[in-house]
Amino acid sequence: MVVVEYDEYKGNKLIVLKRDEMDKYPFKFGKNKAKLIVEAFDKIKEFAEEGNESSEGEISL
Repeated sequence: MVVVEYDEYKGNKLIVLKRDEMDKYPFKFGKNKAKLIVEAFDKIKEFAEEGNESSEGEISL
C-alpha cells in the first residue's frame, strides 16, 4: 500500500510517496519531475514490470 502525503520545500509543493507510514526514506518530488513521470509513465511501468535480468553491458548487483 502506498501512502501519499504532501510537503513543501523552499515554497514549492512536493508529493511524498511512502511504502508505509513508517517509511524512513520516502520518494519526494515536485511538479516538474511529476510532469516528466506522467509523460514517461508507460516506459516506467514497463521498467517496473520487467524481470531482474541485466542487459548486455550492465552489472547486476
